[in-house]
Amino acid sequence: MASSKLQALWNHPAGPKTIHFWAPTFKWGISIANIADFSKPPEKLSYPQQIAVTCTGIVWSRYSTVITPKNWNLFSVNVAMAGTGLYQLSRKIKQDYFPDTEAAVAKE
Repeated sequence: MASSKLQALWNHPAGPKTIHFWAPTFKWGISIANIADFSKPPEKLSYPQQIAVTCTGIVWSRYSTVITPKNWNLFSVNVAMAGTGLYQLSRKIKQDYFPDTEAAVAKE
């Protein structure tokens, strides 16, 4: 049973024998790097970079569901990109525009 599922994955139109598999797989590096930046102070984050990561994730998530063959690897990496980008943008916006709320919480 496991070998038939592996065979199906191997022969899938978006399987490991195609660029449709490897491009999104390597794109996970961007999401992993963004996750690693969660520990970076918000003042070191870049609006243009995080907007680009977020928009890329949103646009390509949609695209990955309408192409043939459906590429769930591409969809999942782009959802992760959009999610990490939105999180980083929220940290940056909170730090730049709402600094008092963090100071008030720190005092308590």
